[in-house]
Amino acid sequence: MRDQIDKQSNPFCPLSTGGWSGGGKHNMRKKSPQSTVSASQAFFTHLSCGLALAAGFWVSHNVYSINLVSHPDHTLFLIWVIQCPLVVLFYSCFRKNPEKCLYLKAVARGLLGLPLGALLNALGALALGAPVGIQYLKRTINWSLMMSLFTVVPATSVYGSSWTDWHRIFAQTKPNGALDYMVCLPAHGALIGAWFGAWPMPLDWERPWQEWPVCVSYGAMVGYAVGMVGSFALVLAQGKQKYRKAE
Repeated sequence: MRDQIDKQSNPFCPLSTGGWSGGGKHNMRKKSPQSTVSASQAFFTHLSCGLALAAGFWVSHNVYSINLVSHPDHTLFLIWVIQCPLVVLFYSCFRKNPEKCLYLKAVARGLLGLPLGALLNALGALALGAPVGIQYLKRTINWSLMMSLFTVVPATSVYGSSWTDWHRIFAQTKPNGALDYMVCLPAHGALIGAWFGAWPMPLDWERPWQEWPVCVSYGAMVGYAVGMVGSFALVLAQGKQKYRKAE
């Protein structure tokens, strides 16, 4: 019964993948998530996540009349709250072993990964010199939740607790296939961008955007966007290469 459900398009999944390809007897066979991710799916997933990020800025500016410099904690809160559902719902469509893992279970894993990833990002930021104090608490929490959506949540939705996949993606940085590119590159882009974004903080320019975590957030978002573009480019290139081999 469970296999019959997974063979059909999942009504809860925005991309209706479920790890199976439809369209006839020859296509109704089980495939790995790596082989079922098309360039169009990667593009739509990254585009949706990017638009959700932009929507967070739009709502904060046009609805609440705030921005990342004037009210970083509230702006970051709006950004991660708006982006969270899309990241979890879309990446859960590409869950590993869909014949054993239901879509809603992958969604639950993604939601569980949100606070866990935020804790890891917060500890990492504090270890690298992020300011400590009650006045920075809300900023750090909301920044960490946003970073968790960039880095940890996609991996928890897709791979769950598979240590092999986590080690390959984050420790060895050896993505293997389209799905790995979609998870690995935006995450590494966000981390590298945040690191570069932190460089102006200790300088004595006395600009408001030097406050924690304004410039770090901008750097992370730019790196995340660059990672998504690079991810789509690699997925597209891999698809063309497979098409040429098939010919």
